[in-house]
Amino acid sequence: MNDEMQEILSDFLAESSEMLEALDQHFVKLETEPTNADLLNEIFRCMHSMKGSAGFLGFTHLVEVAHQGESLLNKLRQGEMSVSPFIIDIILEAVDAVKLLHADIRETGEDSHVDTALIVNKLTLTMESADDLKDLMPAAPVAVSSPSVVAEASEAMTPVPEAVVSDIAEGNLEKPEEQEVSSDSQSDPENSDAEPESVPALSDVLKQMQEAASRTVKAASSGPTKSTGKDEDVTVRVETKRLDHVMNLVGELVLGRNRLMKLGYGLDEQYETDPIVRELGVAFAQLNLVTSDLQLAVMKTRMVPIRKVFSRFPRLVRDLSSKLGKQVRLDLVGEDTEVDKSVADELGDPLVHLVRNSMDHGLESLEERKRTGKSPEGSVKLAAYHEGNSIVIRIEDDGRGLQVDKISKSAVEKGLISESELSSMSPRDVMNLILLPGFSTADQVSDLSGRGVGMDVVRTNISRMNGSLELDSEPGRGSKVTIKLPLTVAIIQALLVEVGNATFAVPLASVVEAVKVTKEDIKSVNGQAVLNLRERILPLLNLAHTFQVPSERISDECYVVVVAIGAQRFGVVVDRLRAQEEVVIKSLGEFLANVQGVAGATITGDGKVVLILDMADLVKDVPGTSFASIC
Repeated sequence: MNDEMQEILSDFLAESSEMLEALDQHFVKLETEPTNADLLNEIFRCMHSMKGSAGFLGFTHLVEVAHQGESLLNKLRQGEMSVSPFIIDIILEAVDAVKLLHADIRETGEDSHVDTALIVNKLTLTMESADDLKDLMPAAPVAVSSPSVVAEASEAMTPVPEAVVSDIAEGNLEKPEEQEVSSDSQSDPENSDAEPESVPALSDVLKQMQEAASRTVKAASSGPTKSTGKDEDVTVRVETKRLDHVMNLVGELVLGRNRLMKLGYGLDEQYETDPIVRELGVAFAQLNLVTSDLQLAVMKTRMVPIRKVFSRFPRLVRDLSSKLGKQVRLDLVGEDTEVDKSVADELGDPLVHLVRNSMDHGLESLEERKRTGKSPEGSVKLAAYHEGNSIVIRIEDDGRGLQVDKISKSAVEKGLISESELSSMSPRDVMNLILLPGFSTADQVSDLSGRGVGMDVVRTNISRMNGSLELDSEPGRGSKVTIKLPLTVAIIQALLVEVGNATFAVPLASVVEAVKVTKEDIKSVNGQAVLNLRERILPLLNLAHTFQVPSERISDECYVVVVAIGAQRFGVVVDRLRAQEEVVIKSLGEFLANVQGVAGATITGDGKVVLILDMADLVKDVPGTSFASIC
């Protein structure tokens, strides 16, 4: 495939992916507004556009699925069939098949490795049953004027017999042998004996699609069209790897800026009266300003609305609520909040798991909600907003809340904690036990939960992005999970600390404060080194002991950096606080990728390589820090 065709293919995949995301949301909305003709037309246009583009590129399997889906949608538009959950389920299956075909095209450049015969047959049988079921359905869509009209129209629809629905779902209806009804033809109620038109050959359809696509390309390239009066965004589609390369170059520029600023400060201290050094200081300040502005501009080019992450959840909640037999309302807040694309790509899976947990474990069954006086419809809320240089994402539900007794019992039974450890835990500490590997309170293993692989993976993924996760719950009122992430994972603010001759970088997002203490301030509780800081007992972690660095502490004084990981706080004992600096995270490579407690490395202003600490990983070592190892 030449470069031109490769570019056309990339554009097709990008545009179609956006259409598929939109289709999932459109169908969920259509299920609540079955008579919304405008929405149905928009869905039809998306499927038609996708079919035309696929035909132009010669993806016959994708064309076939899209064509059958389009034909079924056309029957809904013409009033030959009515919108129902059963019909939407079938079309969503077709959308899922298109997603598989997309993945196949992206990986192999072809769409021949996905078996589409079953879904094509199901769509065909559903359309062929339209004539048999037409007497049981309204003749045409009802215009939407108010919610009451929608309700009356829905109640007026005569349900399809269960036997017929079952036959269609199982594919038991026989296909007519002689002729097939054209997807674009309309049935004539006054002439039921008229012969239906035959379906044109696929080659003719593809030829027509190619001609139509060619006309569209010529029309687009012939010149600007008349403005519709609406503001239109003028955009350029850029590959992510190009932006990553630019971001990497900006990162190197930031490191060079830091180095020059460090040298400039040194010159200024030694030759502050020299006019050339003063001019050099002004040049450095200008370079610092431009570099910061350039860094911010490049970061903004990588920003995408979190809507792209949230868009998968209406469909997910719809499918899961049906599977669990629960009524669930999904509320999305702050969809326009922007986040770095690399963060958005990593955020999808953790959020999916948290939403599934809320629906499976958090929300009660219909009977239990009625028994406790709650509305039969449960609520799951996804909210996103900016807070300083971070993005905060909150997942809330109005379910039963985290069951502390059940969590503690399960943790003891699985050997994750002992009875003595449990007796000294606060309710919030017990809640955090669900973040331990292997923890589960499910009574039985299902495809949704019960395997003990979940929240610990979520926390690991969040900490990998230098983020934090916090749990909160109120019995009978619901649960809340708060995720706090940096706007970008490439460049972060860090606190540089020294232990002996070694320097480490602590991500500033997890730092609460730093205090100077003496040897007498550090106490021992059951052998664990702790610090009483404003009536709060903080367990301590000694970096010198953790990384086996010889400490050369001259006096009895040291510093404790207070770190927060979710609701858990602990202190990190270091010899000296060096500076706060903007650092560029660099990977350690595959060979050193699994070093415990290290998130990456950076080069400081004085040219030294410094390890960036993974505080969410180091929190595991806190219980092993003895009083003797510090004092």
